[in-house]
Amino acid sequence: MTNSESDMTTGTLNKDATVLVVEDNVANFVLIARMLGFLGIHCEWKTSGYEVVEYADTLPRLDLILMDINLEGNIDGIEFANSISSKYTIPFVYITSSVDYSTIERAKKSNAYGYIIKPFDKRDLRAAVEMAFLRHEMERRIREDEKKMATILNSIVDMVVVVD
Repeated sequence: MTNSESDMTTGTLNKDATVLVVEDNVANFVLIARMLGFLGIHCEWKTSGYEVVEYADTLPRLDLILMDINLEGNIDGIEFANSISSKYTIPFVYITSSVDYSTIERAKKSNAYGYIIKPFDKRDLRAAVEMAFLRHEMERRIREDEKKMATILNSIVDMVVVVD
């Protein structure tokens, strides 16, 4: 193992994570799977968003979706990500060669957790995955705190006034 490969295995990544790669090019998937493997992350592969919509219901846990924007067919990765995120709270990161302004604007509106431009290396992938995991965990904690606060506020019967 080279120094760069051993550097990739340290850090704060969730080693039990399951990442779904949505990529219609098998060579790209193999490359991504190898990079994720260096990180100790298990990955699954689907070639279209249609498969993801069906597949997401069958998994007990899915931690991240790496979504290619340019998929074969009439619907691209951004449209699939929008439909998936309306039903699930699964974070997703786009992997694409599209750097045009309109694609980036559409991706921003979809609330993606990251955007990786092809070609990329292990460090780029690791940074995007780690940041997505971190953001998702922070959002989960915020939702839990909001729920606790709402429960507390809803259970208060008497008004409390503090005067200093």
